[in-house]
Amino acid sequence: MIPGVFRVRVWAPVGVLTSLAYCLHQRRVALAEPRGSDDRSPVDPSLLELKMVQVVFRHGARSPLKPLPQEEQEAESTERGRPVKELLRYSLVKATQVEWKPQLLEVPPQTQFDYTVTNLAGGLKPHSPFDAQYRETTLKGGVFAGQLTQVGMQQMFALGERLRKSYVEDVPFLSPTFHPLEVFIRSSNIYRNLESTRCLLAGLFQRQKEGLTLGSTSQPPSLRRLFFSLPKPPSLCLGARSLGPIVIHTDEASSEVLYPNYQNCWNLQERTRGRRQAACLQPGISEDLKKVKEEMGIAGSNGVDFLILLDNMAAEQEHGLPSCPTLKRFARMIEQRAVDTALYVLQGEDRESLQMAVGPFLHILESNLLSAVDPATLPGKTRKLYLYAAHDVTLMPLLLALGIFDHKWPPFAGDLTMELHQHQESGAWFVRLYYQGKEQVPRGCPDRLCPLDKFLNTMSVYTLSPEKYRTLCSQAQTMGRGNGE
Repeated sequence: MIPGVFRVRVWAPVGVLTSLAYCLHQRRVALAEPRGSDDRSPVDPSLLELKMVQVVFRHGARSPLKPLPQEEQEAESTERGRPVKELLRYSLVKATQVEWKPQLLEVPPQTQFDYTVTNLAGGLKPHSPFDAQYRETTLKGGVFAGQLTQVGMQQMFALGERLRKSYVEDVPFLSPTFHPLEVFIRSSNIYRNLESTRCLLAGLFQRQKEGLTLGSTSQPPSLRRLFFSLPKPPSLCLGARSLGPIVIHTDEASSEVLYPNYQNCWNLQERTRGRRQAACLQPGISEDLKKVKEEMGIAGSNGVDFLILLDNMAAEQEHGLPSCPTLKRFARMIEQRAVDTALYVLQGEDRESLQMAVGPFLHILESNLLSAVDPATLPGKTRKLYLYAAHDVTLMPLLLALGIFDHKWPPFAGDLTMELHQHQESGAWFVRLYYQGKEQVPRGCPDRLCPLDKFLNTMSVYTLSPEKYRTLCSQAQTMGRGNGE
């Protein structure tokens, strides 16, 4: 999660296409409509050729974003002969055993990989306000909030290895070593995402195994612990040779679209204002939250909701750290109520809210597909592989928009992979969608092998061009000014 970012629920019914631009896109991909899409002519998978892959992934495991409160609560009553105060003290003592020590940040050697960070135009790396916020919170043990850990690095390396097996070894789609004309990489401008991308690339291309002599972007543990305390140059490369560092592109926080941008979209901010607090009062959520907080001894902490509980619980369990017994006992319920809270906040049944949350990013994914199938696209203007380092608050609305959300919280290192295939005989185009390595059937598609035109229809319901995004986001702002706000 990202501070101040979160929302989602059910989608609105699929409507008609809403933009002339999309109609033009449809004309461009008319040849992509599969022959026999009425199921009279089954497609032979052996005749499909992989043309492009897009992967959206969440960063690896990290330290919590906000620690749970540790103050002891007073109570007058007793329970089974034991003072409630004593019971609460016991619970809190168990919770305070969690320590986030700097050793958790040590870099596995196999994940070392050179990279440099630029803005989308290739200029200097933008400032990261989120990293500045994380520096303000030091967890017990000495680690800052929101930092990628060794466990997270290993998770991302494993994801890279899985991608290597799929697209280098099983199918010779990508070159064994990184080639800049084959791969485009973009990340949100948050250090744990940049480092997660490094680890994924190390697993995917494994340059050391290819015999290339490259320096390492990974700082020694002692330097990594000080990362948030020291200014960083635009390039994080530490002496690469030969091919030089790989470029990871990122954007200013004010215009980022790899997560729901409430600071940039006034309309979305207004629609969701106060809904996170209101979610805690909803039937079912309210009673369960009260029960968990009372058993943890933090009943008086109004700032704790299921999102914070899940964030701490997931981080502690992922690292095998001693967690509060209450969190362990109610683990399944906490995850489900966190999902319920997130769905309530965004009001995903409101099409415009979901559009503003994920529409601009869907537009990017759609544009990549359309460029790949357009015969007028110049060579070198498209890539074989697009990598996007995002967040749980990105994956959840994406899954909702595509109709494949499983009502489970997107895990650390979770990935959504979109493959574009072309039939070698008919020339028809198809999309295959995978979540966590498992093939999915997007809404509006007849089966797992989805005709491109049907897949684009599904995406178009929530896709927003930059112009439409700005217009929709400014509507509440315009109304507010008219009311003197």
